[in-house]
Amino acid sequence: MSLGRALALPLAPVLIWQGRRVRRDTPKLPEACGPREGIDGAHKSDQSGEPGKPDKSLRLLILGDSSAAGVGASHQSEALSGQLRDCLTSTLAVPLHWRVVARTGIATVEALALLDEAMPDQAEAFDIALVALGVNDVTALRGVSQWLADVDRVCARLRERHLVKRVIWSGLPPMHRFPALPQPLRTVMGLHARALDRALAAHFSRDGSASGRRHIAMPLMPEGAVASDGFHPGPLAYARWAQTLHRALDQ
Repeated sequence: MSLGRALALPLAPVLIWQGRRVRRDTPKLPEACGPREGIDGAHKSDQSGEPGKPDKSLRLLILGDSSAAGVGASHQSEALSGQLRDCLTSTLAVPLHWRVVARTGIATVEALALLDEAMPDQAEAFDIALVALGVNDVTALRGVSQWLADVDRVCARLRERHLVKRVIWSGLPPMHRFPALPQPLRTVMGLHARALDRALAAHFSRDGSASGRRHIAMPLMPEGAVASDGFHPGPLAYARWAQTLHRALDQ
């Protein structure tokens, strides 16, 4: 059991009261508006003109919860998807086909149903899946072994149905620094987030690079980068996050 879960047991009455107050008082920010799929850098497509030669491209799926949906930014261009696409198209020599499948509030295991809902008729294929899930598992105090099993199920679905070759799982944010969370709720959430994040990093490391799965730690965010709700990234934080993920993808 993680230290966060252990502390939550004796503190349960206080944490439940604080959690209800946070849900009541925290501003409910909308998901970022704007397109959630498209093609960028199409002008860089293969111009060889050789008959029968298929165009090359990179197909990217961004799967996740409210952070992947861009809560804290007004438009997808300011959110993770837009900032990451800007980074990628600056270095890619082929078109980038991208799609965002994300919804506020989902836990990791709920991503399976979201994938089915978003792509019910045919199995879309992607080269790379960038996953931003886990915060809602932290707030639900999901156990470490249970969460890793959920992670494995999502990775298996991505590999088997969507033919994903590489899964980049973004690390959990430093919840012990979220202004929206009062103490001791902030400490408990922070400890549990770190426990899940470390367990995921070790889990993927044991798999080895041959598995195509990689954990990328969340970068430290500059001062004032949190959105107005004190919980989600703002545009500056999304930019820093996208730059970190781009370096991983660029490798």
